[in-house]
Amino acid sequence: MASEKEKTSLIWKKGLRLDALEHPAVEEADYKPVLKQAQLRLLTYQRALAEAKRSLIVVFEGPDAAGKGGTIKRMLERLDPRLLRVHSIIKPTEEEYAHHYLWRFWNRLPQYGHIAVFDRSWYGRVLVERVEGFATDKQWKRAYEEINQFEKLLVDDGAILVKLYLHISKEEQLARFKRREADPYKHWKITDEDWRNRRKWDEHNEAAEDMFEKTSGGVPWRIIPANYKWNARVATLQIVIDALENAGVKRLS
Repeated sequence: MASEKEKTSLIWKKGLRLDALEHPAVEEADYKPVLKQAQLRLLTYQRALAEAKRSLIVVFEGPDAAGKGGTIKRMLERLDPRLLRVHSIIKPTEEEYAHHYLWRFWNRLPQYGHIAVFDRSWYGRVLVERVEGFATDKQWKRAYEEINQFEKLLVDDGAILVKLYLHISKEEQLARFKRREADPYKHWKITDEDWRNRRKWDEHNEAAEDMFEKTSGGVPWRIIPANYKWNARVATLQIVIDALENAGVKRLS
């Protein structure tokens, strides 16, 4: 039996299927104290990172409405904003289209001592670009090795890289879509593109599972069951803290 901590996230292993994930049921009241404690710990690590010749890069992927934005907000809200940047990756500009697809990410990498968070990332080449046909078969199949080499270069230079995939069930996604449509303060979060992506649920899952298998050799993917948003938020903080600790960053008291 997996421990309660192990259930909150999974290191990718061969044979993992996204729609077979168990989603631990947790409530806000149970996790609020744990969240605040984890936020404080991450703040002390940020101060230590600022004094080191290291950087922290956190990549978020996952289906629409999986809670990436809310998780990123809770992860960063107690940190020093001068030492971090969040990059929300959308359709490339004309200038970006005129370069290799990794070019625009090079321009967003953090300087030493800083943190960069990518809300979607270079993995778009093997996810949405693959599924929607924005990249040719040759381009997205070649991208696995390009991405592995890119990440190896970053890690060899001292970057601490964390790759997170937040997943929700198809039923939970539908419920969240409907809540967004009904809420005038959140209606902007739901678009025709979200509904179109949902119609290709199985194709997106297949692309993600292929991605895990082909890009976990260097830095493994961490998959977070996110039907319960508080689980996703605390699990994310713990994974990032563990990565800093395992990399030898000594947090300040």
